[in-house]
Amino acid sequence: MKDLLGSPGKVSGLILRIGQCLFAAASIGVMASASGFSSSTAFCYLIASMGLQVLWSFGLACLDIHALRLKRDLRSHVLVSLFVVGDWVTAILSLAAASSSAGVIILLTRDTSLCHDDQKQLACSMFRLSVALAFVSWFLLAVSSYVMFWLLASV
Repeated sequence: MKDLLGSPGKVSGLILRIGQCLFAAASIGVMASASGFSSSTAFCYLIASMGLQVLWSFGLACLDIHALRLKRDLRSHVLVSLFVVGDWVTAILSLAAASSSAGVIILLTRDTSLCHDDQKQLACSMFRLSVALAFVSWFLLAVSSYVMFWLLASV
């Protein structure tokens, strides 16, 4: 079995999971603190998707910490299969949420004057920051998904 960067039960895997969790939590925090985020379903979907990603990544980070402390190998066929399915489902949901929210932001900033006239009602810069953090979190999750896929192929 190959030892890939970001494998479960390794320090690199723990760092990847902590990064996913932190960026997703930051995306939630920025979006929830912005005024007027509930005006768009895409923004609410982003918060729900990032919430799922926080839970998934935090759970796997805790599992990585446990494996590192006990020096256990987490690369059994059943566990890696579970990680692959969970990572891919979470990655697809996160990409869909980040992309739809980015589309709404483009609509608000380029096609309407809502971000230019009523800046007190809509915090467009906060929306942009939240979506950027969501894309970073998705990228880290995509790396993790890719590693899990190759680990499953080598098991």
